[in-house]
Amino acid sequence: MTSTTAAVVETGGAEFTLSPVDLDEPQPDEILVRLVAAGLCHTDLGVASGALPFPLPGVLGHEGAGIVERVGANVSTVDVGDHVLLSFSSCGACGNCRDGHPAYCATWLPLNLIGGARADGTSPVSRGGEAIGGHFFGQSSFAHHAVVDARSAVKVDPDAPLDLLAPLGCGVQTGVGAVWNVLNPRPGQTVLITGAGAVGLSAVMAAALTPAAKVIVVDRVPERLELAHDLGATHVINAAEVDTAEALTKITAGGGVDGAVETTGNVGVLRTAIDALAPRGTAVIVGAPAFGTEVPVDVNAMIPGRSIVGLTLGDSETQTLIPVLVDLVRSGRLPIDRLITHYAFDDINTAVADMVAGTSIKPVLRF
Repeated sequence: MTSTTAAVVETGGAEFTLSPVDLDEPQPDEILVRLVAAGLCHTDLGVASGALPFPLPGVLGHEGAGIVERVGANVSTVDVGDHVLLSFSSCGACGNCRDGHPAYCATWLPLNLIGGARADGTSPVSRGGEAIGGHFFGQSSFAHHAVVDARSAVKVDPDAPLDLLAPLGCGVQTGVGAVWNVLNPRPGQTVLITGAGAVGLSAVMAAALTPAAKVIVVDRVPERLELAHDLGATHVINAAEVDTAEALTKITAGGGVDGAVETTGNVGVLRTAIDALAPRGTAVIVGAPAFGTEVPVDVNAMIPGRSIVGLTLGDSETQTLIPVLVDLVRSGRLPIDRLITHYAFDDINTAVADMVAGTSIKPVLRF
């Protein structure tokens, strides 16, 4: 076993507590990674609150970045000493995985979000001889070391800045993938993004790299709207000051938007985005409200080719997309540094508080 220190959530709603834990030796398809950095995501906070049935106490974290220290017998994609970014896990064998859509893996939920264990039912994390929740997104990276599914790891150059690139594992690729993999704007089209958090602003940066003519961002925080404008938004709407639907009608001259990315998880905002669609327009649902939440739609309004699409992790194939994002970040064309605030790992609860308060868009922990 490997002994390390992890940020453990003891019960739903509790703060993170630094605690000694033990990690299993990597199984044949796993690796041991020494973490250098890990992004903090709203999904971590949702699970920590007890809103999702992840077994607690447990170790969360799913935007890890670090250095490989050991590899399982069947691993051929990375080697000891490689620098890696960590993302979600998948089985690699189901129809969606084979078709290049591992974010829709048949076993995605238990492998990543709610299971707290490997596919064989064991957790790689224990404390005092008792197994605790682990294997979160195939990594549980809120720890100095993690046992990671090899399929979760993407190799990067040794000189790549891991503490800048860590958020590519979830938040950034989700926003980028919503635009590139789903909307794929054609020349002259209009894209609406609701919510200027990490995912929404990643979508803004992605849209700015397409031939979309208008990129509209809606939020209630003036500083975030200003940042959205700096990152490529052509129009911003402060929903605290004006009626969003009326503003969208004015900006689009009544024609509607060709694509919308909804990141807030607010059903009222989602309905506004759907109602703003042009014929053949698509609304992408990224923000996730509580399980069982419903939003009414006008069925007849959908008939002119409008569509609503749910999205997980940008519908990304990580081994293909993440290296592209790395190159764009390093060349300055995807300036995610504008979103990031760094914290020491020991200050994880401060990072959480700042994220909840909205003073930090994307906290990244340094180990």
